[in-house]
Amino acid sequence: MATFFLVIIYLAFISLGLPDSLLGVSWSMMQSEFGAPLETAGLLFMTIAGGTIISSFASGAVLKRFGTGIVTFFSCFMTAGALLGFHFAPSLFWLFIFAIPLGLGAGAVDSGLNNYVASHYKAHHMSWLHCFWGVGATLGPVIMAQFISGQHSWRSGYLAIAGLQFALVIILFFTLPLWNKVGGNSQVILANDPEKHNSGLNRADAKNQKPMQIRGVKLALISFLFYCGAEATMGLWGSSFLVNVKDLSVETAAKWVSFFYAGITIGRFITGFITLKIGNRTLIRMGQLLALFGAALLFLPLPSTISLVGFIMVGLGLAPIFPCMLHETPKRFGQEHSETIMGYQMAIAYTGSTFLPPILGFIAAHSTIGIFPFVVAGFVAIMLLGSEKLNAILNRNDLLREKKKNSNVI
Repeated sequence: MATFFLVIIYLAFISLGLPDSLLGVSWSMMQSEFGAPLETAGLLFMTIAGGTIISSFASGAVLKRFGTGIVTFFSCFMTAGALLGFHFAPSLFWLFIFAIPLGLGAGAVDSGLNNYVASHYKAHHMSWLHCFWGVGATLGPVIMAQFISGQHSWRSGYLAIAGLQFALVIILFFTLPLWNKVGGNSQVILANDPEKHNSGLNRADAKNQKPMQIRGVKLALISFLFYCGAEATMGLWGSSFLVNVKDLSVETAAKWVSFFYAGITIGRFITGFITLKIGNRTLIRMGQLLALFGAALLFLPLPSTISLVGFIMVGLGLAPIFPCMLHETPKRFGQEHSETIMGYQMAIAYTGSTFLPPILGFIAAHSTIGIFPFVVAGFVAIMLLGSEKLNAILNRNDLLREKKKNSNVI
């Protein structure tokens, strides 16, 4: 039963990634049909992101009130309904209306599923689940492209994705009783992971603290902000950097950026196996150092082919960081506040991916896109510093707890 339920969670992560890339693929046809300016796509993206950020911040209270199963069911229903709304939208105004529930549903289900997996499953499942999100994010544009090329209809593409989402909604409805049953019987990390017991912040007095008052939470949020800033910046501006600074063709630059995403997806698949032998903290540190080295290859005066190596190394370096940081949440801050803090982390992550890349674009417009690798390296360096400072706090609390334990024995 636990294995069957895990398959459902994997399917939910694939469906979570399906809508994420649809707007960019379909916008050229949507723009022509509605007679909208090019920049309207950015406003739609911001509307979806805004809903996601809001629902992520509120997810802690919602999950405590209704539970992960019900929240996931209604969030997926909301997302499926929003995609169906895109299919029927008679005007641009209605696209903005349906963009709101699309963002709200995505944020709630993302936070809920991440916290559930972090609390009930081992670290390798978190890495593989985020690998499957990449599968969904890849399949979405492929499905849309098929309908655009075959029927010249972006609406049919949204209808197909909505149909897949509604199929998941039906499955989630009939498996609602399993969420508490499997969660209670699964081999939770608290019982099987020694690091869980050693967490200096997982203590009884944390129950009396507000989540943002717990030491280290702000440092964790900084790490999430700049992780997503680095990943989104690589995806948004990497091609422009390769074309304008490295003198590559647009086609070649696009392929090299795709290798960056391949590095993340493949890296997360491989990380799932590595977590069986190496802890999350070590993997996070190794990933950050590898990403920093990859970014350094981009701004050093080396042959253009080295840039491809740099893009792949940044992708491989970033691969373990996000899922491992998510999986660390209950260990770092305790089960009592993990749902709320997970929501905060997802909200800040979406904030980083939404607002940090445009800042680079604004600066580059008034200087040069050549600053791209320096900005990426800076984001990774800030993330590394925040993460290491958090580790220092955790290690210090572990030491104090061990001393207190030994003194009680004496």
